[in-house]
Amino acid sequence: MTKYPTDIPQRVIALRSIFVDQPAWLQLEEQFHRLLENRRAEIATNVVRETRGIALIGASGSGKSTAIARLLRTSPKLVLANTESHRCDVISLTVPSPATLKSLGRAIAEALGRPLKHEKTADTTWELVRAFLKERRVLFLHLDEAQDISRHQTPKEMQAIVNTLKSLMQHKEWPVGLLLSGMPGLRDLLNHDPQLSRRVYPVELPRLSPVGDTEAVKEMIRFYADEANLDCAENRDYSDLAARLIHAADREFGLAIEMTIDSVEEALRAGCTQIDNGHFTAAFARRSGCIPGLNPFIAEDFERINVRKLLDRGEEE
Repeated sequence: MTKYPTDIPQRVIALRSIFVDQPAWLQLEEQFHRLLENRRAEIATNVVRETRGIALIGASGSGKSTAIARLLRTSPKLVLANTESHRCDVISLTVPSPATLKSLGRAIAEALGRPLKHEKTADTTWELVRAFLKERRVLFLHLDEAQDISRHQTPKEMQAIVNTLKSLMQHKEWPVGLLLSGMPGLRDLLNHDPQLSRRVYPVELPRLSPVGDTEAVKEMIRFYADEANLDCAENRDYSDLAARLIHAADREFGLAIEMTIDSVEEALRAGCTQIDNGHFTAAFARRSGCIPGLNPFIAEDFERINVRKLLDRGEEE
């Protein structure tokens, strides 16, 4: 059995804990802090106004979960559900699938620490949810995978959920803001109702551009190599590697970071002092199970490869 230096797992964990800013993150942070400050000021002065929300939209691998986790962890004096305080500024949960009006209400009640033990109507469920939100002084409700609200729904069913979410923001005694995060399909939910869309500020995590983002990706590779104490020659041009990484990550920023850290780990475990294309090749093969000819880090025509396909053998479907 090969023995690797015992500090490698700790070094990789440290790399994964690093958060890399991007413009969309700064937009999300600024908008959330503004809404949070306004809501706290309204409470302090006994003013009741309808609240607003934020929708963070991005594809799988864009970094949504990381961004939301950091936002909730770093926002000033934010009381979360995992603390001992009865007050809870933000309740966070994943939208159940399939998402019905009743199942969503029951999931929120459970996240509030008040699971509904007996079957109730949708109206009764949401009447209790509103009471629980007020009881725990919740300022924002975070719904992850919010695009699932609009999946497999009739227009009438989706409108019922949309109306209920709007009613939370318009509550006459304790309005609650929304923090929605989800895939691009979340746009369908927001655009379904003009009254909802005007109450929600959209923040989109853009896909990487093979042309416009190459330099930034090159710098990201150098940054993580440096953090891991690996040499990254200043005079080496990583343009080809960056272009291949952008495609391998399906142009998603979060996935590009994840693949870079995987490649750094490959270099560390191989006992290398410098990171190169071979480590990215090995990392991609390990995570995808593809044959060498379909590995975007070595294939000549790498842009034709479907990088989301696991165990690709190049066989016709």
